Amino acid sequence: MPPTTPPAVGVSHLDRLRGNEKRRQYTARKITALTVNPGCQRRAVLDAAGIDKTRLADRLGQPAPFGQSPFAITRQRAFEEQLKANGYAELITLLREQLGVPIAEAAVADLNSTWEREGLGTRAKETKHLLRAIAEDREARVILDHPVLTLDIAGTTAYLEPDVVSHRVDDHLYVVVIRSFAAVDGRADANSVAEAAKQAAVHVLALRSVLRGVGADPSLVADRFLLALPRDFTNRPYGRLVDLRQQLDAVEYQLGRLGRAEAVARSLPAGATLDLSVNQHTNQPTVADERLARTVDALPHLYGPRCLDMCELARRCRQEAQDDRDPARLGSVVRDSLPGLGDTVTAHHLVHGQRTPEPDQEEVVAQLGAAARLRARRLAAGGAA
Repeated sequence: MPPTTPPAVGVSHLDRLRGNEKRRQYTARKITALTVNPGCQRRAVLDAAGIDKTRLADRLGQPAPFGQSPFAITRQRAFEEQLKANGYAELITLLREQLGVPIAEAAVADLNSTWEREGLGTRAKETKHLLRAIAEDREARVILDHPVLTLDIAGTTAYLEPDVVSHRVDDHLYVVVIRSFAAVDGRADANSVAEAAKQAAVHVLALRSVLRGVGADPSLVADRFLLALPRDFTNRPYGRLVDLRQQLDAVEYQLGRLGRAEAVARSLPAGATLDLSVNQHTNQPTVADERLARTVDALPHLYGPRCLDMCELARRCRQEAQDDRDPARLGSVVRDSLPGLGDTVTAHHLVHGQRTPEPDQEEVVAQLGAAARLRARRLAAGGAA
């Protein structure tokens, strides 16, 4: 067991790992990515410590394989501003139409602009105060604009900021997700809707957690969310209620599987750091790239092809998986089909009789042999492999 250095009093190992850099907060998108691959301790620690993974990937010489376009960000902001213009008129109209309630107007608690100079902790307390009041008043007609909710993620408190939480409708609160991809003739891109639903599920779980914390009934939060999109290729709003029950079950289950990030950080070798700060006098990095790389390498990872769409460090992890001949680089189906075989070279040697299998490898080797014989017959017959 490598020696570890205890953090200063009141400083967690995750904070010490981040060093002098400002903490990057959790987002629903980060959390849904975690739940897709809950066994990856590397990502769990990086997100819990608040590391800027895009900058870290750049420092390691393997930039992130994706990013959000400035155009998409601008379009998203413009559409959200339009929904909230003139006293939130279009948003209230959308809520009225989709939720079937004859409410012409509602009060709005703007926890974004009104509290922009306050920290997330203060905004979270105000959100909790408002939710307690709403839970106690069946006639409450208050829309929460960018409330701040808290949720425990792998032992770390995440501060989450949904776009909107609706006023109380038929004894339910609804999470509203505003996105800029269009609904053309009432149909939106299925993958984009699915991703929005996963993120909405995270916000619903956080909202229920906060209500539970103030002694209110968490079932007050509906298991559907309102997705607000531009209609066709205009900025006119289109609304659609989306069922969340399947996503809620899946996200909640996967969150329960996440390891305790603080414990993983505690097990790192002495001197481990992911401090990305720059010396103000020399304009040089505080920590050398090689030291950052050693710390990243010390964090166990679990790579799969889907990581390329979700994680900034995917290229580095893919290279490690290729160097190690890790079956996981070919996908979870291949990985799960090769239990007990640490790499594809071993699998190749075993199936061709170049190595003798251990007792716990005999079953999978027999299955591989049968698959190899079937493939050979298909190729001999002129069929596809």
